[in-house]
Amino acid sequence: MTDIDHAPLAHKAGLGWAIRRIETTIAAIPEALPLLALRFAIAVPFFKSGLTKWDGFLTLSNGARYLFTQEFSLHIFGSQYAYPAPILMATLAGIGEIVLPILLVLGLGTRFAALGILAMTAVIQLTVPEGWANFHLPWAAMALALAVYGGGQLSLDRFLGLGARKG
Repeated sequence: MTDIDHAPLAHKAGLGWAIRRIETTIAAIPEALPLLALRFAIAVPFFKSGLTKWDGFLTLSNGARYLFTQEFSLHIFGSQYAYPAPILMATLAGIGEIVLPILLVLGLGTRFAALGILAMTAVIQLTVPEGWANFHLPWAAMALALAVYGGGQLSLDRFLGLGARKG
């Protein structure tokens, strides 16, 4: 065989080595960093939404009252249903959207906070069904990952010795 016959094989070996090297480098990133990034990524949109629901300490905004009593409805099996106890639901949503993101950022009760966000995402999906691909699916995936893996090494859960460790 000539050198020309070996060139594609040598190129593939070089490419394979490069890919393995990149994968090894990525795999060396401590899991604490992506878990921290996930905690912030899911916390920010929920916290920002929570801020819009309040006009002061535990004073529900008029906008939140209007949305939950007039605009929002649950879309279930092709039918729409009004929110049960809409002011209570708005208040609970507002509290959840402030408290749960703070817990996630701190990494305190991470798995429980993530499950709360996951439950809220399910209700949001029933309220705004067209948002599934751009918002609800990524939120659910982030919340599920945090519920399964916890907050990681850079969390108060780990610092305080709380929660089960994965793996």
